[in-house]
Amino acid sequence: MNNVFGLDIGTRNVVGTVGYQTDDKEFVVTAQYVREHETRAMLDGQIHDIGRVAKTIKEVKDELEKQTGQPLEEVCIAAAGRVLKTVTTHVEYEYAQESVVTGEDVHTLNLLGIEKAQEALKEVNDTSYKFYCVGYSTVKFFLNDEVFISLEGHKANKIGEDIIVTFLPEDVVDGLYAAVGQAGLSVANMTLEPIAAINVAIPENYRMLNIALVDVGAGTSDISITRDGSIIAYGMIPHAGDEMTEVIVQHFLVDFNMAESIKLQSTTSDTVTYKDIMSIEHTIPAQDVWDVAAPVVDNIAQEVSAKIRELNGDKTVSACFVVGGGGKIHGFTEKLAEDLDLPEERVALRGEEVLGDVTFEQEDIKKDPLLVTPIGICLNYYDQRNNFIMVRFNGERIKLYDNNRLTIVDAALQAGFSNDELFPKRGTPINFTVNGVARLVRGEAGEGAVVTMNGKPASINTPLEPNSEIVIEPSKAGEAAVYKISQLDEYNHSVITFVINGRKVSCPRFVQVNGRLEPEDYSIRENDVIETRNYYTVRQIAQFMDLVIDTDQMIFVNNEEADLDTLVYENFSVEWKTDEYGVARIDNNNYNDTQESDSDDASVLAEQDANSTESDNTVTRTSEQMMNQVLDELHDEFAKEAEASAVPENELPENELPKNDIQEEIHEENSSENTVTVIVNGEPVELSGKDTYIFVDIFTHISFDLQAGKGRAIATVINGRDAQFSEELHEGDKIELYWKEN
Repeated sequence: MNNVFGLDIGTRNVVGTVGYQTDDKEFVVTAQYVREHETRAMLDGQIHDIGRVAKTIKEVKDELEKQTGQPLEEVCIAAAGRVLKTVTTHVEYEYAQESVVTGEDVHTLNLLGIEKAQEALKEVNDTSYKFYCVGYSTVKFFLNDEVFISLEGHKANKIGEDIIVTFLPEDVVDGLYAAVGQAGLSVANMTLEPIAAINVAIPENYRMLNIALVDVGAGTSDISITRDGSIIAYGMIPHAGDEMTEVIVQHFLVDFNMAESIKLQSTTSDTVTYKDIMSIEHTIPAQDVWDVAAPVVDNIAQEVSAKIRELNGDKTVSACFVVGGGGKIHGFTEKLAEDLDLPEERVALRGEEVLGDVTFEQEDIKKDPLLVTPIGICLNYYDQRNNFIMVRFNGERIKLYDNNRLTIVDAALQAGFSNDELFPKRGTPINFTVNGVARLVRGEAGEGAVVTMNGKPASINTPLEPNSEIVIEPSKAGEAAVYKISQLDEYNHSVITFVINGRKVSCPRFVQVNGRLEPEDYSIRENDVIETRNYYTVRQIAQFMDLVIDTDQMIFVNNEEADLDTLVYENFSVEWKTDEYGVARIDNNNYNDTQESDSDDASVLAEQDANSTESDNTVTRTSEQMMNQVLDELHDEFAKEAEASAVPENELPENELPKNDIQEEIHEENSSENTVTVIVNGEPVELSGKDTYIFVDIFTHISFDLQAGKGRAIATVINGRDAQFSEELHEGDKIELYWKEN
């Protein structure tokens, strides 16, 4: 048989237990020894004088070696629950868009909460010690800022939780290891005292239930909560058995040790006998002791119940077990049941009945709740649970507390690996306003961290293996957000309509950024203030339509005389006259960064608008712009041809006028209209409204898809030969128009 040596290193004494477990799961205690500290070398469960505590441990070790006749080299220990530190915090996670909450999302939320709690703990911790996360519990869930019982499966834009996280300080662990080492022992297993107690007090098949375990000691009452087979939270209140003892000291005028005796007698007998400080012996009913201790018992029960509710998400538990000497005082379990809103039978003192599978070879040892934790420390060795395990993370060897659900992400958090480096990061977002309304454009999604364990691909949720080699390459951020004015709905779908010479003209609204007009390809920047204008000037409308206004003629806006700089608002009417061949070239209206005049504004729109459509009597930008551009180019070639064939005016006969003057004179003398029918691409086209026609006139009488060019030139053929743009048309001419292939 292989004996297990367990040490319960307490504030007042050290309890050593040696025993073994049989094949029938019975634990046999072969030796046990208790030794009090000679000085206050420990306070509230934490070692203050390592040397003195090591001396006491060695004395216990030596005595047990005498009892068993075997050398003891390895020991199982436990950290006191009262040294645990608990942090409650709130954390939120916001989705890029409404999403269904998954179990993975909830897990991520928990990790964010643990990390935030660690940061909060570091702020109040003035040492360089690390803290091991040994448990956490969700107090409340929030879905879109409303309290929910469960999040998984719901649709949400934002989720959140209040979470309580428990940590074990590194210095406590190091202190225990150091004291044991100085006593000539090495640690075989380490757990927490509440877990050791649960191993004995709460059977395995009960641990799926939501149960509280309260260990009422001398100076503190330690609390742990179980659910789903694990301890989910720990807590402590600084009130316990010593407060009851102090009340007895004051009331019965006895010393502390006699008061302890009175307290113990009152739990086992109907009468209590004691001597006061005057050496007078008294025998009183146990009820008298109960009445004296009642106010303290009530106060401790109230504080314990309040802490249990806090640790359990502001709700009571299914049952509560009490261990420790302080819990045996009369009325404590009944009062605790009342405060927890539980039937009295669901709050029970666990002692001899839970030690049924424990056999003591020493006849003078009585089964008692005080022995629950020392026995549990030994039993924990066989399960090898809740121990500290070692792993190597990105080349660094780290120690983690094994709470039976460790994953790679726990190692990452313990190593100080930021959550931001674990999960995909979006690129930098852009925050701006449009007409006073805040907008947010998120960056592109990044790539998650690359995780391997022992050289094999893994995920952050892969269960952790002792002594494993873990490598995590940090996640990568996505591309920063890029958003242009042309992508704004206000730019694409918000138009302003005017009535020009009886025809509706729809124009996109001008866009100002931080008070300056910007073109459609402007990339929006952080904190830009964007506004759309609700007016044009007469000049801007003309430039948008690529028209040249005859300024010698009157201009009217809403039937009132106006000029080129008059403001024109939604649905205003405009009447003007335009030059016959006046076409404002787009390339002559390029956007000017100086923006010294409003005419620049129109040139921006002339370049920007390629999305308008024509319906009914509404003028649209795309086809109008391309038609004007083609006509403009044809008109330029016509001008070149005329120039090439023209005779200088000073070489003309005296009786002959220049060509343009002749044309004007003929036009004035002969105002009769002539109708000519030509064949265009096999279809007859009737030209009317003028007395003579040239080739370019056909573009105002046919429907030709000017958007289909895609960089190709137009082929112009008349009666089987290449046409001249200035060539006069005659009745029956056969014309072909098509795009040349490159």
